[in-house]
Amino acid sequence: MTETATVDCDFQLDARLLADSVFVADGPLSQIRLMNDSRFPWLVLVPRLPGLTELPELSDAQQLQLLGELNRAGRAIRQEPHVHKVNIGALGNIVPQLHIHVVGRHRDDAAWPGPVWGSGAAERFTPDVLAERVAHWRSRLG
Repeated sequence: MTETATVDCDFQLDARLLADSVFVADGPLSQIRLMNDSRFPWLVLVPRLPGLTELPELSDAQQLQLLGELNRAGRAIRQEPHVHKVNIGALGNIVPQLHIHVVGRHRDDAAWPGPVWGSGAAERFTPDVLAERVAHWRSRLG
């Protein structure tokens, strides 16, 4: 029998993640969010468990669930136009809440070949485009 991922109702999203991203959908374990930066196809998965800061704090079953969600997000990102590389990372140096970035990259993007973090200011979507992008990701992942 497989342990299921139990999600706690006391989960609260870090204020910076809330300010920099938009809700797309809830997976079995994680909240899926779109980073509000039009330069990259960029999703963030945040396990809906309070107080998490590190991946090893998840049970083995929860880690497997998260890996499945990351694989699904990564496959969806890989299908976006011009994406030839998918970067997956969990740093947590500025936002300690456990969250994992899934970013589509191409050789002509604003940060290539370096990381997306610290590569200039985010270029926010207009409200109409943001709504369209959320709907796009929701239809693919929700």
